[in-house]
Amino acid sequence: MLRLHDPFDFRVRETPDAEFAVFDGKRTTYGEAALEVHRLANALLAAGLQRGDRFAYLSKNSTEYAFMFLAASKVGAVPVPLNYRLAPPEWQYIIDDAKARLLIARGEYVAAIEPVRAQLATVERCVALAVPDAPAGWECYEAFVGAAPTTAPDVHVTADDDLYQMYTSGTTGRPKGAVLAQGAVMAQLAQASFALDSTPGERALVVAPMYHAAAAIMTFSTVWYGGSLFIQGDFHPVHAVRAMSDERIGRALLVPAMIQACLVMVPDVAERKYDALRYIVYGASPISEATLARAMQVFGCDFLQGYGMTETTAAVTYLLPSDHRRALAGKPELLLSAGRAMVGTEVRVVDGQDRPLPPGEVGEIVARGPQLMRGYWNLPEASREALRGGWMHTGDAGRMDADGYLYISDRVKDMIVSGGENVYPREVEEVLFQHAAIADVAVIGVPDEKWGESVKAIVVLREGAAATADEILAHCHGRLAGYKRPRSVDFVAVLPRNPSGKVLKRELREPHWAGHTRRVS
Repeated sequence: MLRLHDPFDFRVRETPDAEFAVFDGKRTTYGEAALEVHRLANALLAAGLQRGDRFAYLSKNSTEYAFMFLAASKVGAVPVPLNYRLAPPEWQYIIDDAKARLLIARGEYVAAIEPVRAQLATVERCVALAVPDAPAGWECYEAFVGAAPTTAPDVHVTADDDLYQMYTSGTTGRPKGAVLAQGAVMAQLAQASFALDSTPGERALVVAPMYHAAAAIMTFSTVWYGGSLFIQGDFHPVHAVRAMSDERIGRALLVPAMIQACLVMVPDVAERKYDALRYIVYGASPISEATLARAMQVFGCDFLQGYGMTETTAAVTYLLPSDHRRALAGKPELLLSAGRAMVGTEVRVVDGQDRPLPPGEVGEIVARGPQLMRGYWNLPEASREALRGGWMHTGDAGRMDADGYLYISDRVKDMIVSGGENVYPREVEEVLFQHAAIADVAVIGVPDEKWGESVKAIVVLREGAAATADEILAHCHGRLAGYKRPRSVDFVAVLPRNPSGKVLKRELREPHWAGHTRRVS
């Protein structure tokens, strides 16, 4: 089976002068990219990393991010991409849990992680990228790769080798490292090729963060087709719209909150022309009919929704462009769907005993296919539970209609999706419980016009204690990533619980969701 770097090597051999990437106004060809990929790959070997060794990567989007994935693939080292929106203690936990031997950080994140760098248990070397004057203890990236050969390293990597390890928040409050093998990722790319065609040279807008599974797959699939990565370091609606209009972008990956922002925050979005734009791919949360209809009218392109999770590489179902067109032509209910199983994938809705349920009945969504993760890093019991019977148990509740369309109705694990980012209430609650005035707390997602959902804390104060909402919100600063922090606080005398003591979060959510048919941007 192919490895991640094989399509890249083919394009390097056949079309070395073709455009590989554009970032910050700099154009890189496939031939130039190969030199940089090989330099980094050989530098990883020189640093002592062997097949299966983990290293952490902390950066916003950049051309070097794409180099990093390809270089790691060539030598079998396993990158652990870090969410740059996390707080330093959260980075430390992930790096230590992964037993990363090397840390590469770019730009502002060198200083951001410096407060915990000395406490990193397994990191042997720290490399600073795009930082002219790195703090003591950091190596300059150019010096790290400078003397490394620009020829391909002589390492035999197989489809069964681990390709990367991405961390996903867990209901226990600790993130879990989902391990994706080469074969799983390459299977996903082959599956995606049935839904999204492309041509060599077509530009893809990469603005969703590349530490995310979906953005990584968009990056890899662009290289698969011999396309060009038009990379933006961070999402700014005006810059994204300008790129789609002026930079010959053929396809783009945007979460619904990004689409909404482009439509409402860019004054001339409807006056611009998007002649090259063929697809907008979205996921992470559903999209409202009104937002989608407006987006299709403005951008004049096809839309595709992917449903999945980090543990499934990216997607298990697609709502195809043809489904979107059917929805707007008289079947609007399809817009409530997450689509049908992608090629080579089985999707079921099951009861508590993993028995398949008939169409229309709600149960847990499970999926089986070649794109599933190997398991959670160093968590055998959690892996067995999640993958029991060979099916990935998503934790999402939904139903399936007679035609195989999947409809997500709720979240079994109470997960909140805010601006495309997953937030698990338990993790936020554990931080809130550290506040001396809080006796009990529950965290829920409530409607948010901009982000789809925002985080709300429902707090019971200790007897005789006092605290304001602002004080509680301030307590979370520095302890949680910005998107995980509560945006509002309600105070109650007691939380509703069932006889076994479980908080009835549905009761807490219902008043806020009254009049909202679904949780959308």
